[in-house]
Amino acid sequence: MTHPIEIQCLIKASPEKVWKALTDKIEMKKWYFDIQDFELVVGTVFNFYEPGEHKKYHHVGEILDVNPLKKLSYTWTYPDFTDEKTYIIWELEERENNETLVKVIHHDTEKFYDLGENFSRKSFAEGWNGILNQSLKPYLEKI
Repeated sequence: MTHPIEIQCLIKASPEKVWKALTDKIEMKKWYFDIQDFELVVGTVFNFYEPGEHKKYHHVGEILDVNPLKKLSYTWTYPDFTDEKTYIIWELEERENNETLVKVIHHDTEKFYDLGENFSRKSFAEGWNGILNQSLKPYLEKI
């Protein structure tokens, strides 16, 4: 039985602002990754590396579902290491006072466990927590 990783945070920004940060490749580059071939179209395959000189991990995703201002999902894999795929779901929930609850859910990460510590549940949870709370939230709350 799988147990997805689920990280959430409340951001002082409208769902429209959050959605743009999650889906516009110019905005993404400011707080997340530089994903040149990202297009918000189901079936689009996109590639990226973590920032930095080493370009250590090649990521490939494919857009699975787009529900504007509510939900975005895509596959997530590391083709240099495995054929296994996991999937990510971003969910947005509008709250009062121009706030948005942002949730990221990463399913099937156990498929990567044999790849080592950098692909462990703990590593992914820490990574998503950092992406939400130290990258996305501060970026959106300052602009």
